[in-house]
Amino acid sequence: MKSLKSLLQSTPCLLVPGVYDSLSALIAEQAGFQAVYLSGASIAYTRLGRSDVGLTTYTEVEQTLSRIADRVELPIVVDGDTGFGNALNVARTVKGFEKAGAAMIQLEDQTFPKRCGHLSGKAVVPVTEMCGKLKAALDARRSDETLILARTDAVAVEGLDAAFDRAQAYLECGVDVLFIEALRTDAQMRQACGRFKGKVPLLANMVEGGMTPVHSASELGEIGFSMVIFPGGAARAVSHALQAYYGLLQQNGSTAGSTDAMLNFEQLNQLIGTPALMEQAQRYE
Repeated sequence: MKSLKSLLQSTPCLLVPGVYDSLSALIAEQAGFQAVYLSGASIAYTRLGRSDVGLTTYTEVEQTLSRIADRVELPIVVDGDTGFGNALNVARTVKGFEKAGAAMIQLEDQTFPKRCGHLSGKAVVPVTEMCGKLKAALDARRSDETLILARTDAVAVEGLDAAFDRAQAYLECGVDVLFIEALRTDAQMRQACGRFKGKVPLLANMVEGGMTPVHSASELGEIGFSMVIFPGGAARAVSHALQAYYGLLQQNGSTAGSTDAMLNFEQLNQLIGTPALMEQAQRYE
């Protein structure tokens, strides 16, 4: 398995799907992806049934990350939100996430509690405060292979130029990857790449129905991005499928009308590796 650092160096634009638990990560791995993104928003959606407005905690993300890392071999990019507090909280977050299996840890400059980058009403902390948090993150990691991703949400709050200035300040702290959230147009996306391409890998965030135009990985690579995440697509797809499934079950009193849209018992056991697990158990009998 390639490290995330080597993947970023060798891939024109690394395509990384969002996951929210071990099953979604396993299916992504089986689909052939080279890395996965543990979305804080998707944890809020699936574990809490709530919006991405800062309700999830360090412990909930760390536990989810640890279980995913125990099940798949892929590098995991984990959404660390604001670090769940001040610089000391950030240091704890980075140490814990690295120990739990994170290959890259994302930290953002919103105030706490944060909210989804594509919701209105965001606020950002002063640049100096964020730089202190990023320096704490860099000091806390045990390995240079654990990458620190700095995200700024300033486009919606302070404007594009201010967001670029913030990103530059974060780059000068020594972060490994930059993420300028909620760029509004293709022109803004090209401006961001023009400012930072060749200096540091840039991440693009594709949110279906969000503020940023959605493009393919190859298109984003041509613009100048090194990595693209589709963080909430899996949760949205599963929600759509469950609406149909539960609707038909309620209507028909049976799953007979849904069999073509689901795995049967044997197929699910094949997917999760039950036969191999049973063989392993027999060795200890």
